[in-house]
Amino acid sequence: MTALRLGTRSSALALAQARSVADGLRADGADVELVSMKTEGDRRLGATLADIGGKGLFVREIEEALAAGTIDLAVHSLKDLPAEVPDGLELAAFLERADARDVLVSRAPAGLDDLPPGALVGTASSRRRALVLATRPDVRIEVLRGNVDTRLRKLAAGPLDAIILAAAGLARLGLRPDHMTVLPSDVFVPAVGQGIVTVEIRRDDDRTRRAVTRLDHHLTHVCARAERAYLRRLGASCTTPMAAHAVVDGTPASARLRMAAVVASEDGRKVLRAEAAGALDEAEAVGRGLAETLLGQGAAAVAGLDPDRWAR
Repeated sequence: MTALRLGTRSSALALAQARSVADGLRADGADVELVSMKTEGDRRLGATLADIGGKGLFVREIEEALAAGTIDLAVHSLKDLPAEVPDGLELAAFLERADARDVLVSRAPAGLDDLPPGALVGTASSRRRALVLATRPDVRIEVLRGNVDTRLRKLAAGPLDAIILAAAGLARLGLRPDHMTVLPSDVFVPAVGQGIVTVEIRRDDDRTRRAVTRLDHHLTHVCARAERAYLRRLGASCTTPMAAHAVVDGTPASARLRMAAVVASEDGRKVLRAEAAGALDEAEAVGRGLAETLLGQGAAAVAGLDPDRWAR
């Protein structure tokens, strides 16, 4: 049987995630070949996401290779994926979620509240920018892109006082910076899909589906469905300061989905929050309902959402 060709970005973090998927497939007897690719987003790390067309540029070329049959499956960080999956493709498996929270990494020992007045904080995320400014309106934000190790080097070199990263990315790379503070998820609500690795396949490829379905973590899959339903209904882009995070509580017999979401203005002066809960088989309805709640609170005007998309 021919090897499954697994496509991935070529960054250290993307390769670490791809290897975890490859290891799982090999444990079930599959032969796997890693195919690393440079995407447009990787080639233009000096530009902002808004300027280069959004986070879809980190996956577009990989998805084109998947659709063309050059590769058989693609591994992504779920938070990198736009709300809509291209025709003919599907997300077939979601690995068990890692820590979804953000962390503040500082040059000197300090949490967000302890940073000096006017501190310089690096992030390229509109969500992180807004939530930092909502808590500390005095700090200055510098756009910071690049791979995790690049961002850590820029912090060490100064003049940045701190940067914000995903806990999951640091853990997958085996990194634990000296001065790291975990940000509470009830305040710094994680990005949609943060901490989740997903496997994308062609919809008509039954062979690959059978191989990857064994990797799917049911509860993570439920949370991903809820969060992405929220994202689709909100009609948000990568430049929208918004977030949603779902968790499953209770025993298997009494499990319930609980979800928190936020939409904010870019300057952090307006922050709308909402929560919802429901049965696991109502995941997408919970996500859509949470988006409706925030839209009812004025989220479209606060975050500058496209009125043609949300006014349905």
